Amino acid sequence: MEDIKSQIKELRLGEKIRKLRQERRLTLQELSELSGLSKPLLSQIENDQVTPPIATLLKISKGLKVGIHFFFEEEEDQQKFVLTRAVEQATSRRRTGNDAPHGYVYRSLAPGIRHKPMEPFLVEFELREWEDGFFYKHDGFEFIYLLEGELEFHYGSETMRLLPGDSIYYVSSEPHGYVSVGGGKAMAVAVLYSRD
Repeated sequence: MEDIKSQIKELRLGEKIRKLRQERRLTLQELSELSGLSKPLLSQIENDQVTPPIATLLKISKGLKVGIHFFFEEEEDQQKFVLTRAVEQATSRRRTGNDAPHGYVYRSLAPGIRHKPMEPFLVEFELREWEDGFFYKHDGFEFIYLLEGELEFHYGSETMRLLPGDSIYYVSSEPHGYVSVGGGKAMAVAVLYSRD
């Protein structure tokens, strides 16, 4: 079974972004202006040199006028429910290396359903020191339920420490970010809701 990093590569995010950008008849420069992301970064993402963190993917989806769910679904996805067994979750707990973008790797927990208004993820946070560059903000709401490890959650000027079983629901238009602290990597279920 594959780890999270292998699974996100299988999503072919770069290919999907390029195809949609071309269908919208947008240049990289135009998408850069619409998303607020640099042209070189967009080029790296399209060429699968960089795996975009969720907040970056949200900016791209807004620029391309699609919901974030677009990137986690396939044409044939028509299911009305998705059951994810615990045994499948265990396969995602292996080490994923230290080159995760912005300190975490993620995978969708509900592939197979199209046009979802909310997107659930399994997120594994890398161990690292907090930097203000980790702050993100975007439209919508998020919910995080910590499964294991310790997570330092930054929300505006506040800093909170989450332990297993703790959860937080927040407006994501405020600057926020997180890092794994303590003895091992933190893992959480995160649910993202975006109006767009």
